[in-house]
Amino acid sequence: MRTSIRTAVALAVLLGVGATGCAGGRTTQDLPPAPADLTGRVRLVAYAGCDEMTEGLRQAAARNVTSWGFAGNMLYAADDVATAKRAIPEQQYGQQPHSTTNTHEAGVDEPDLVKTDGDRVITVNQGVLRVVDATTRKVTGTLRLVADDQLWAQADLLVHGDRALVLFEGGGIIPFGASDRARVGPGGPRYVLVDLSGEPRVLGAMTVHGQHVDARQTGSVVRLVVRSQPEIAFPPAKPDASEKDLLDGNRKAVLSAPGDAWLPSYDVESGGVHRTERVGCDRVSHPDEFTGTSMLTIHTIDLAAATPFGALTPIAVAADGDTVYGTASSLYVTSNPRWWDARPIDVLPAPGSSAAAPTPNVPPERTEVHRFDVSAPGTPRYVASGSVPGRLLNQYSLSEYDGHLRVATTSGAEVSGAATSESGVHVLDAGTLTQTGSVTGLGRGERIYSVRFMDGLGYVVTFRQTDPLYTLDLRDPAAPKVTGELKITGFSAYLHPAGEGRLIGVGQEASAEGRALGTQISLFDVSDPAAPTVLSRFHQKKSGSEAEWDPHAFLFWPATGLAVLPLQNWSGGGISGSAALALRVGDREITTLGVVSHPRSRATGGFAPADPGIRRSLVIGDDLWTVSDAGLKVSDAATLADRAWIPFS
Repeated sequence: MRTSIRTAVALAVLLGVGATGCAGGRTTQDLPPAPADLTGRVRLVAYAGCDEMTEGLRQAAARNVTSWGFAGNMLYAADDVATAKRAIPEQQYGQQPHSTTNTHEAGVDEPDLVKTDGDRVITVNQGVLRVVDATTRKVTGTLRLVADDQLWAQADLLVHGDRALVLFEGGGIIPFGASDRARVGPGGPRYVLVDLSGEPRVLGAMTVHGQHVDARQTGSVVRLVVRSQPEIAFPPAKPDASEKDLLDGNRKAVLSAPGDAWLPSYDVESGGVHRTERVGCDRVSHPDEFTGTSMLTIHTIDLAAATPFGALTPIAVAADGDTVYGTASSLYVTSNPRWWDARPIDVLPAPGSSAAAPTPNVPPERTEVHRFDVSAPGTPRYVASGSVPGRLLNQYSLSEYDGHLRVATTSGAEVSGAATSESGVHVLDAGTLTQTGSVTGLGRGERIYSVRFMDGLGYVVTFRQTDPLYTLDLRDPAAPKVTGELKITGFSAYLHPAGEGRLIGVGQEASAEGRALGTQISLFDVSDPAAPTVLSRFHQKKSGSEAEWDPHAFLFWPATGLAVLPLQNWSGGGISGSAALALRVGDREITTLGVVSHPRSRATGGFAPADPGIRRSLVIGDDLWTVSDAGLKVSDAATLADRAWIPFS
């Protein structure tokens, strides 16, 4: 599950549009629990036993349950996470120099639909895992992982040596070849371990009862983050029941629920044996304040272990979460607990109306932050909880540096277009998550569209009609400050380092009124933090790129300055359909190298036909590989000349 401000904005707009039939009116819904202010309250408590845990969770949940149950904590899934890394030297893990998944932090891998070690290209699409030899460009192994009627199932990969972990983030996945009995019962995110040493084969699997948040991998160790809600059967609502009756009935159900209702459970299949387990009471902790309506669980899987699904020892925290950020030693999980919640909806005035939008009646936003120590290969250790005002955009709004965590948030933007919004960066002590310093007042009346932290500097883009790119000096954690500002049309939705004093922005050009006009790639000179400038820009009208919301789709190869990203036209234009745009990024100029496209396969009439739209690209030696649902294409990385086509039958 990945969430972002952009999806929330779209939701708010849709809600506003949908309610215009009652101009000036308001639809009232149950308000969920207000976000906890954890600032300065970082006492961490592990339960002494199951009785203490059960009573504490019962009381907290009873205070926060609504007449509609726990619906107030519902999160909407969105593949809107920006995940990309700094420009790092070429990797030499395989026989040839090759690119790796575009991740936030070097050395911390993130799940994606394709992986390579320089010798092999490993992909998963439409429920099938494939291994391709990079030299012969031949498929050397395939493995069907889901039933025929679930080819739509989206999956990602994490790989270490000859083992791959396939992450099916959606629930109800049916394993290929499963009996009808396996199709019955609750289903959740499923994680499948595959042996790649010969013909790919399944070694084991785990299905969790909850929602997948995200995962990070350091070395051979994978940390899976899952959120769950108590499994409590609320009494059915009677047609004539009052709000008070509904609430009283739900509270009684909560107060009588057993402790197991809160303890996260998971199913494991390993060595031909199936078992169901729950997180033990002694492995559940909580901050000083918590709602009791959700639980975060961290599962640890060592892909190099003889039996990765053998003795699992997950830990859980009575908290919520939707965004994950990881370093080599820390795993952070944050929650914007009210962003997606049902709440009073203020209807925006009709276009052209002089009436001001009413101020929403909601409490101030806060982002909760939870830190886990993952420096050791075994079970992580819960370290601290804290909170900052406002809401963060995605994992790039977080950065750990020199013993501190920097968090960029937007406050006051509960309703799309709120004139009261402003953004800032809050610096927390990484050991206690108490605030050390902050700088606020950025982009008044706007919201954050992208963030990038690099060592002691930070870059924040806000947008409403124009794009201020702010440069920040964060070297003194007690006194962070804005050092420069650059205003241009359009906005950057993703920022990528491109060498000393250079920054690439991927986003949209926009009109003076703020209307998006098409993909824009910008090269910024940030060598002088006090005077950032734009050196070069590429603009493709009426187009968009997946890299704007998922930077796994963005490739930058610093050895040659090659930048590749998917590009899709909105309606006609110079690039038909969905292709990969290749650019050359120099020290002062962006030039167009060309376009790579995949052949269209014949329509099969199936439920999930292959899409030739390119999703990812990678470099192996002097080859550029591009990936779509239809197959893999190998091109010359310098000229884009075709070298091979590997169809996915």
